[in-house]
Amino acid sequence: MDRQAHILVVDDDERLRDLLDDYLTENDFLVSVAASSLDARKTLELITFDLIVLDVMMPGETGLEFLQYFREKNATTPVLMLTAMGEAEDRIEGLAMGADDYLPKPFEPKELLLRLKNLLKRSTSSVKNTVLRFGAHTYDILKDELKYHDDIIHLTTSERQFLRFFGQNPNRLVSRDELLACLGDTDNERAVDVQVTRLRKKIEQDPKHPIYLQTIRGKGYIFKV
Repeated sequence: MDRQAHILVVDDDERLRDLLDDYLTENDFLVSVAASSLDARKTLELITFDLIVLDVMMPGETGLEFLQYFREKNATTPVLMLTAMGEAEDRIEGLAMGADDYLPKPFEPKELLLRLKNLLKRSTSSVKNTVLRFGAHTYDILKDELKYHDDIIHLTTSERQFLRFFGQNPNRLVSRDELLACLGDTDNERAVDVQVTRLRKKIEQDPKHPIYLQTIRGKGYIFKV
């Protein structure tokens, strides 16, 4: 990024907050800190951030609960979650709720720095790419072709329409009404759920815990690439 990226660190551990504040500032980031989800909510009312570092285990509102709240308002700002070692369920739940990455504690500051830079690079890259890559999949928008490694994956007409629309609007909240319009001749919202479920089976390793095609509760969906 040409300007300094502004990062919000949300963690109830004062020592870790201070460490991250100093370390990230030394590496040319602007840094704000919050000791709780409540503090973070108040800060977000005043400042827009480029990325959030969020601890899972906090007193009061947990990091996962805060993430759910945040994603209902903001579907695109990257969020990296900090989890205690071995909390696999929290990591899976966090990814399903819209977290972009996670890092187990304790961690090396250099690894955190690399992950943050990668997230910022992805979030600021052009959305006009004609070939999208996510995991082992590639989707060529111009060719309307989905591949897993080198194998072409067959798509139904409706799946193809949905994936094309998502591919043209990556990392953006897409409403159910927009997806309903893709189907053309129906006003049955249940049809949207059916097509999303089918598409997830084609692109997700675990369709019940999607990483790429995520639900933003009460709002719609977002295709994260």
